[in-house]
Amino acid sequence: MKKTIRIMMSALLMSSLIACNHKAEETVENPTSNKLQEMETSVTSILTAEEQANMTADEIIERLKKGNQNFVNNNLTTRDHSEQRRLAAIGQYPKAIVLSCVDSRVPVEDVFDLGIGDIFVARVAGNIENADIVGSMEFATAVAGSKVIVVMGHTSCGAVHHAINNTDAAGLGMVNLQNLLNEIRPVLDAHKNVVHSSKNTEFANMIIDENVAKTVADIKEVSPTLNKMHDDRKIKIIGAVYNMETGKVVFK
Repeated sequence: MKKTIRIMMSALLMSSLIACNHKAEETVENPTSNKLQEMETSVTSILTAEEQANMTADEIIERLKKGNQNFVNNNLTTRDHSEQRRLAAIGQYPKAIVLSCVDSRVPVEDVFDLGIGDIFVARVAGNIENADIVGSMEFATAVAGSKVIVVMGHTSCGAVHHAINNTDAAGLGMVNLQNLLNEIRPVLDAHKNVVHSSKNTEFANMIIDENVAKTVADIKEVSPTLNKMHDDRKIKIIGAVYNMETGKVVFK
């Protein structure tokens, strides 16, 4: 009798262990399987010359807006960068060029949910234009076929804040930085009756907006090529501001 009970208990214990083992196997994720699934859903292609040629400036702007919505919703496209890098080595056909501030908190490609070969990105503190930046824009559009130029400022811009506060960069030995801040000064000169302080967020954001508009106007003024392409509706030159807290880009 005792022997029979021992046999039955052993059988029950074995069944329990087998069941637990099966359950554990069901809950353990397979890293290889997950990686394969991710690769299957990743974007592997890059923009082609035909796709670039067939897009209008308005369509490109709408794609930028949709991409930014993906960024805000934390729903960025999964990309196979290795494959895209391989394809991009053959040639590039970006849809737009974005002039952004150098601020490390503004990841331009991510902000618009874009990958390798999608856009040109130029960066300079305060998103101002200079000869090299405008020359790069001429290359991006007249030579490489991009149809949109976006001048993108952002909230909490350090360069704009220092310009507002009239920081004496030259007195600290930074003459080149002073020259850069001086490029923003004309926007401030239009508000001489207002106390200039970056602590006034509403005023600072207004200056950020106006600095973007000034850069857009300056680009058209200093580049007859870009101005004619804009007037002929071959390209669009627009402004935008990135909100540091929300991730939202507001196009102007």
